Amino acid sequence: MPSAEMRITIPDRIWIGELSREYPDAVFEILTAFPKEMGGVALTEIRHSNIGAVMQTMGSYDDVTNIDLLQRTDDSVLAQFETSSPILLFPVREAGTPLELPFTVADGVVDWEITASRERLSLLADQLREFEISFEVQSVTHRIETTQLLSEKQTALVQRAIELGYYDTPRQATLTELAADVDLAKSTCSETLHRAEEKIIKQFATSAGNIETERALSTGE
Repeated sequence: MPSAEMRITIPDRIWIGELSREYPDAVFEILTAFPKEMGGVALTEIRHSNIGAVMQTMGSYDDVTNIDLLQRTDDSVLAQFETSSPILLFPVREAGTPLELPFTVADGVVDWEITASRERLSLLADQLREFEISFEVQSVTHRIETTQLLSEKQTALVQRAIELGYYDTPRQATLTELAADVDLAKSTCSETLHRAEEKIIKQFATSAGNIETERALSTGE
């Protein structure tokens, strides 16, 4: 399944965009966030050298309806806040794409990592445009569930085939010669190579699809 890294530029009309630009050195780490029927709730850790001023400004926004301070030091707070207008959450909710948490807001910018189908990622991009939130796709990758693409045996065989020139043009070693070199029956060698090549080709096709997904997200096609 594709995993997209997106950089979101938060408009000033969204209070946290304005707040984080007013205090560009402040870091807002969103630990949890979820929409409610009326508004949204988030748990955040905020770090800044003048944390009192940041919190006072945050509390002055009409869209911030409640702040509960859970922990405080000289330069940081852990707080739960409620907002009547969680606009950043709306595109995610409408597209049905879960956010990877935590994520950090700093100087009006937030980096998101989202794992979803290509269709839902495209829907998220459409929703961000609908809410007039600009974004840039940093990368699209495909998460591999297995820890390694090839087995140890397949990896060793492919590496030896490359060393002997089996994949050269013109070919420097035949399948028979490769099988003899690695002490395998020719049929076993052929089957092992075929399975390894199948995985490599499918991974290549997935990577090509990720490039197409990234292009589609960026262009809206």
